[in-house]
Amino acid sequence: MGLAFAALALAGHAATVQEQALPAPYARWQSSMESFAAADQAQPPQPGGVLFVGSSTIRLWSDLREDFRELPVVINRGFGGSTMDDCHYFVKSLVLQYRPRHVMVYAGDNDLAEGRTPQQVLESFRAFAEAVRTALPDTRISYISIKPSPLRAALLPRMREANALLAGYVRTLQRSDYIDIFTPMLAADGAPRAELFGPDRLHMNDAGYDLWRSVIGAYVAQDAPPVHLSAGR
Repeated sequence: MGLAFAALALAGHAATVQEQALPAPYARWQSSMESFAAADQAQPPQPGGVLFVGSSTIRLWSDLREDFRELPVVINRGFGGSTMDDCHYFVKSLVLQYRPRHVMVYAGDNDLAEGRTPQQVLESFRAFAEAVRTALPDTRISYISIKPSPLRAALLPRMREANALLAGYVRTLQRSDYIDIFTPMLAADGAPRAELFGPDRLHMNDAGYDLWRSVIGAYVAQDAPPVHLSAGR
């Protein structure tokens, strides 16, 4: 896809998002989708980049582009409070339209906090992955495991169950990774490492993001192109 065509496609998507109201229960993300569409209209991202999508853990990663500055294109499409189900519902506008080389997904802990089961998280991710694989068969898909936060320590058993289900499913996919950030975020006693989190005990501080960068970096690097992608790829 050429840059001019990509820009026209993104502009058309922006108009569609702004004109159409979203159905419940997705209407709460109307302003987020409009903000993404406006950003795309102002500066359309080039295809062939690495796209991060998911909940507030992605949205609040303010140094994401700087942390992976060696990559040609890094796109942040995190929207706070979102679920894996939300990511699947919006997969066309959040992922497919950008034609990324690699998709990094972080979502699932909000699903569990809202009462969904580990199996439901798996089914939402399965639907997301199938949509990406169908439209973009060469795109790599990496699932970042549900993180253990002090605020949600009571959900640790369900997080472990969900992570195990997701890891098992990802192993059946080609060009896919399960990235375990759950284990390095636990202390020796099995509790979440409080020093990786801010005052709300849910969202990470700089130390938490430094850990994520060190773990995720290896997965990004293994799929990095040897040269910059051409505009038409």
